[in-house]
Amino acid sequence: MDKLYITGPATLKGSVAISRSKNSYLPIMAACLLNPNPVHLKNLPELRDIRTMLNLLKKLGVQVEKKGNITTLNAANITSTTATYDLVKTMRASVLVLGPLLARFNKADVSLPGGCAIGERPIDIHLKNLTKLGANINLQGGYVEATCSKLTGSHLVLTFPSVGATENLMMAATLSLGKTVIENAALEPEIADLAHFLTLMGAKIEGIGTSKITIFGLSKISDFCEVEYEAIADRIEASTYLIAALITNSQVLIEKFNPTHIDAVIGVLKDMGANFEIGPDFIKVNKSKLSRAKIDTSPYPGFPTDVQAQLMALLAVSEGSSRISEHIFENRFMHVPELKRLGCQIELKGRSAFIEGGSKLMAAPVMCTDLRASAALVLAALSAQGTTQIGRVYHLDRGYEKLDQKLRQLGVEIQRVNE
Repeated sequence: MDKLYITGPATLKGSVAISRSKNSYLPIMAACLLNPNPVHLKNLPELRDIRTMLNLLKKLGVQVEKKGNITTLNAANITSTTATYDLVKTMRASVLVLGPLLARFNKADVSLPGGCAIGERPIDIHLKNLTKLGANINLQGGYVEATCSKLTGSHLVLTFPSVGATENLMMAATLSLGKTVIENAALEPEIADLAHFLTLMGAKIEGIGTSKITIFGLSKISDFCEVEYEAIADRIEASTYLIAALITNSQVLIEKFNPTHIDAVIGVLKDMGANFEIGPDFIKVNKSKLSRAKIDTSPYPGFPTDVQAQLMALLAVSEGSSRISEHIFENRFMHVPELKRLGCQIELKGRSAFIEGGSKLMAAPVMCTDLRASAALVLAALSAQGTTQIGRVYHLDRGYEKLDQKLRQLGVEIQRVNE
């Protein structure tokens, strides 16, 4: 099992290019199941979650070929409509194959994803609204067994702006009879990215980027066409490198992403005293003196839960007393005990974490518990005195492409060791 060894305190310098978004590409890859024509995806990030989705699609019969930076998915000859537990259990996004399989083949058996380190994240919003589109849902033996004669458009009002449910329902609606309206749809940029991909394939969608999305179902799968597509950049990776520059008080150019996708993060960091130069596809981070913040996570365009852990590490070394309240997931403070091992002063009360700033961090052995918690440990290690050993880095490999290589390029003394 790989471990990372990071020696701090580090000073970063140079530039880092942000990879394409995992959270865009996972639903886009699932959407390829709708299309009998080849789909060419540019610059798929080399991540564990991407490999898992590719393996799942291969098991369903999708032909996968990679040439250079283009990965071609061909779903012309699907051989199975069952997503088995052995793959779904390792990545919750696997449930995104449910909508496209049901829409194209009128049946799908998808293993229930089960629990998660950061909370239960049930799929009841997915299932309730697929039923409104005409699906018959049966939960049997740990699987969602879904069938229909033909999905039919409907007016759907989501009880919560769930990203996964919005994506599954959008994909299902593209081949439903008539018009589907999704209200209280998630607003994350990855939703708009999926919609742009679907429209490029031939789908008819209105209201992209709003909370009310209208999909006009295609009458047949032959209405879809062969496409080439590149997803947006990963806004969470970009946020993480912003914080890496700030926690080390360094000058770094972070490029090849859309800064407007992280307006909430930029706003919080500026309020703390961060000194940024912002361009159309880059942010230059300058040396900054940072103070406290009070943060509540919320759905986009609010402050993202996926940056909460990283911000906590930064607040621990900034001046003053801060608070972070988590409103999305019920168990997303698993990084706190590990950050405290490095010297962070944090107290938990219910869904809030109270951080006393100004901590002088010292290296210690720590262990990753989930993807974003792992990123927080890396950031704290950059600020800590000595060499920090980080275990279970397979969590990091789910969502940060070539993290150790990119940090080394920025001047960090970092080693990956298989022990």
